[in-house]
Amino acid sequence: MILRMEREWVAEESIRIEAEPARVYAAVAELRRMGRWSPECFAVWTRRGLAEEGTRFVGFNRIGWRVWFTTGRVTAAVPGQVFAFRVSSFGIPVALWGYRLEDVGGGATRLTEYWEDLRRNHRGAALVSLLGRIFTGVAAGDRAALNRRGMRTTLERIKAACEGP
Repeated sequence: MILRMEREWVAEESIRIEAEPARVYAAVAELRRMGRWSPECFAVWTRRGLAEEGTRFVGFNRIGWRVWFTTGRVTAAVPGQVFAFRVSSFGIPVALWGYRLEDVGGGATRLTEYWEDLRRNHRGAALVSLLGRIFTGVAAGDRAALNRRGMRTTLERIKAACEGP
């Protein structure tokens, strides 16, 4: 008997950072720094430093020898509270990524990174999922687990940077 698990469309991970929300927000809202945090995104091109709602950007990603890009637009930018963006590929919405920040007192912040796969509601979803598998080597059903692992790495890197000098 083959047991097939339901595909996951959302994922999130959290970490406590011994730094004020403003400092943590500055780290996540500076899109050009994303290549330092993420194990998958190695560079971001944007005209702005600290992003605000509506900021557009191009993200360059890699897994092994595979390299691809996505286009993005910041959808929420509230200092000390939330930073989020949508990414598209070939003009088709792919995912919503974001960070929620919570002041937990004592100069500390709980940072939560979240992801939602937006392909399920688009008529081109099957094509984008196929292209995603070709370009990234990741089957759509494996994406949530891969993203969770990447989020843990990203959050640990942000923590180290924000808690450091």
